[in-house]
Amino acid sequence: MKVVAINSSPKAENGHTAQILNPFLDGMRDAGADVELFYTKQLEIEPCCGLFNCFMVTPGTCTQMDDMQTLVPKLRDADVWVLATPVHLDGVSGPMKNFIDRLLPLIDPRLEMRDGHARHVLRPGHKWAKVLLVSTCGLSEMDNFGPLIMHLEAACRNLGKGFAGAVLRPQSSGMLDTSDGKLDDIFAAAREAGRQFMRDGKMSADTLAAVAREILTNDAFLANANLYLDMFLEQIGEPKAAKAPTFGTLTFP
Repeated sequence: MKVVAINSSPKAENGHTAQILNPFLDGMRDAGADVELFYTKQLEIEPCCGLFNCFMVTPGTCTQMDDMQTLVPKLRDADVWVLATPVHLDGVSGPMKNFIDRLLPLIDPRLEMRDGHARHVLRPGHKWAKVLLVSTCGLSEMDNFGPLIMHLEAACRNLGKGFAGAVLRPQSSGMLDTSDGKLDDIFAAAREAGRQFMRDGKMSADTLAAVAREILTNDAFLANANLYLDMFLEQIGEPKAAKAPTFGTLTFP
């Protein structure tokens, strides 16, 4: 089974999104999937220019010559898309939004009724793929992922794809230090989620809860987040709320 994964974190392989995405993809590979991973930071993907050339002038092909020319054929042939993004102001990252907008060549300008709703006709020649979301958020509450999930579910309906679930990791700022092994169970759960999806076509609620399990209480999370900010402000010589120690003493139990 072919899987195409897109990591749109601005920190690419060094970000918190990669900390969850990579073991998830490893789990898919464990179960026999053929996985290709791309980082938007390493690609040239221009914003959609809104001219609808892919509808009228060169049907099914965008006239912008950038790395979407390589990605679109791979996506057409994939069984599963894994879209990975941090939460940026209640939605996907900017590069992920550009990527999604540039999927317009996959659909036809003609309209049809699907499931009681007017939708664009799907162009022939591409597989019906399942779409998975992997996302991280620096804040604690799971509802911070809500607008992002709604957006991807809607995009999948318009693209004729099946939204198949989300692997979500709140409090990602608590994953700064992984050297003591206290977060290994989270990464193991992400890997198990990948295995489960390839094996069963779904991920268990218990496994997803293990990926999202609490690292810090809300009080501790707020205190540590503000402490980190104070330390940064101290480094750049800005006023801060309270005296903070040096960076090396900050820990996340």
